[in-house]
Amino acid sequence: MHVRELPWIEPITAMQKLAHRANLTFFDSAASNELLGRYSYLSCDPFSTYKVVDGRAFWNDEALDGDPWELLRARLANYPQEYRPDLPPFQGGAAGFFGYDLSRTLERLPAQRTDLGLPQSILHFYDVVVSFDHPHRRCWIVSTGWPEQDPARRRERARGRAKEFAALLAKPKPPAAEHTVAVGTWHSNFHREDYVAAVRRVINLILAGEVFQANIAQRFSARLPTLFDPVGFYCRLRSLNPAPFAALLRYGMLTVASSSPERFVKLDGRQVETRPIKGTIARSADFEEDHRRAETLLNSEKDRAENTMIVDLLRNDLSRVCTLHSVAVPVLCKLESYASVHHLVSVVTGELETDGDALSLLRASFPGGSITGAPKVRSMEIIAEIEGIARDVYCGAIGYIGFNGYMDTNIAIRTVTIEGDRAVFHAGSGITALSDPDAEYEETLAKAARIFDAFRAPGAS
Repeated sequence: MHVRELPWIEPITAMQKLAHRANLTFFDSAASNELLGRYSYLSCDPFSTYKVVDGRAFWNDEALDGDPWELLRARLANYPQEYRPDLPPFQGGAAGFFGYDLSRTLERLPAQRTDLGLPQSILHFYDVVVSFDHPHRRCWIVSTGWPEQDPARRRERARGRAKEFAALLAKPKPPAAEHTVAVGTWHSNFHREDYVAAVRRVINLILAGEVFQANIAQRFSARLPTLFDPVGFYCRLRSLNPAPFAALLRYGMLTVASSSPERFVKLDGRQVETRPIKGTIARSADFEEDHRRAETLLNSEKDRAENTMIVDLLRNDLSRVCTLHSVAVPVLCKLESYASVHHLVSVVTGELETDGDALSLLRASFPGGSITGAPKVRSMEIIAEIEGIARDVYCGAIGYIGFNGYMDTNIAIRTVTIEGDRAVFHAGSGITALSDPDAEYEETLAKAARIFDAFRAPGAS
């Protein structure tokens, strides 16, 4: 591994300098602090690409036979990398998205319509990562030399690639399109009365004993104007709705722009952490009203029950791959505040079994219970029946699995998918027996508000 420290550069500026490169992945701790979002990472020009399409794996567009999870594990094993504790944890590896519909490789679910035609997962294999430590304002180019297998040639490749990236980052920032062009009419797959009826249906299923809760989302879509700039849009989104687990993926005609506040699952050595969010209330510009709303959320019987049910689900998921009695809940229903909403957040931790790895952890817990419901499989069946159209990237996970075995992923909420001239995003709400159907519909709009704002041209009302 070749490591080169650079003078501090803001991650968003570095991203804009590399935005024109192939298959850019930017894990952006736009709202950073020592505990959450300490690091940001930037990669491009991968040496290989792994995809899953309709349950079948592809390596550089060559179809592979076998279980896609095991095939990914085998590919990662070709590039073993020691962990350097003096650097940010992602030091080269596979990065991209695990779409919600990758769950169809794990469970048999009702068929759903899809219109974007996206793979269920895209992971690029990056030999070079530009990493950023926000609180200490340090920046490194970490270059592994993979996929070269000969040790001498690998060292030479690592040095050469680090030099290449340093030269790219030393160039002046190109004149970026800082502003977006206003988008026209948005369409949802639910009218208000349809969504309210869907909530009532879920409540009836809960009262019938089929589930404890299920998360139902409405999907917004719009055509984009010719001059729309996805990178400019992302910059506007992160400024309006900064989040600790934000991300920008630029893969040809496909752009995924996420401002997720939620960690799905993190593996740090053998230590596992997940941070489910359940319970949301819109913020107010008035200080006293905002405080009152926060207190309302903290004392909400419905939201605390919802959060606790998902904590139990995640404890069960982690217990499948963690050592006996290691799974714990150090934080339960803590208030976290973001630009437009307050959330209730819990933390579930564990110690991964010695024969486990990032993929066994991901497989045991995918997709995240906070965006399915409980019990998970029946909730996913109900989601498929009611929503009727594939979630694609939404409610999957965006993140990395390092060659060193470390992993960090978000829950892909507050996430926009741009494919060609079309933009799609979802906003959902967790339904329990105590849900008010109209309030659940309003909650989806509160979650969507900052995304709608980001699509408006600056200065537009």
